[in-house]
Amino acid sequence: MPVKKELILIGGGGHCRSCIDMIENEGKWKIAGIVDVKEKLNQRVLDYKVIANDDDLPKLARKYKYFLITVGCIKDPQVRIERFEHLKQLGATFPVIISRQAYVARSAQIGEGTIVMHKALINANARVGKNSIVNTAALIEHDSIVGDHCHISTGSIVNGTCRLGNRVFTGSNSVIVHEVNVADDVTIGAGAVVTKSINEAGLYVGNPLRALQFKE
Repeated sequence: MPVKKELILIGGGGHCRSCIDMIENEGKWKIAGIVDVKEKLNQRVLDYKVIANDDDLPKLARKYKYFLITVGCIKDPQVRIERFEHLKQLGATFPVIISRQAYVARSAQIGEGTIVMHKALINANARVGKNSIVNTAALIEHDSIVGDHCHISTGSIVNGTCRLGNRVFTGSNSVIVHEVNVADDVTIGAGAVVTKSINEAGLYVGNPLRALQFKE
């Protein structure tokens, strides 16, 4: 049996627990520890210890090669982005984690640091950018493109030939219909139905879809 490579997780909250389950399910990695706030040092997240805080990242990057951002992302991906970019500057490598219970088409492309969770489906010729979350039972259909630092939430559907920008969040059970484009920095609420392209950053909810606020 090949030796498993060691992996450091960044963030020890609820999303981290889901990621741990995914990593154990995939069976390719050994979790060497978790990075969180100083107050949680030496606490455990499931079976794994918090071994460091953000101040220790340069030291960790000298000792370990592989990292995964396990901070959750509901409305604002900035923490995930900052940790990802900092570690990239330190020379870290970010693997792609795919559940054995997910399906990713052979022709699909998944960016570094992205996690594809249980029962998710990424169909033919779709592309997902770096440091993104494709959450439980999400669907990304054929030929669609999802940008960097996105979160396709639980049960969300991105239909065929859509284009989603960077830092997009699609809420649980939302639907983006065929050939719709979504701008950068858009948040789509749970259960919303997007039938027309969204060209301006902001928060959009409902069916029919309406904007609640725009981002400056």
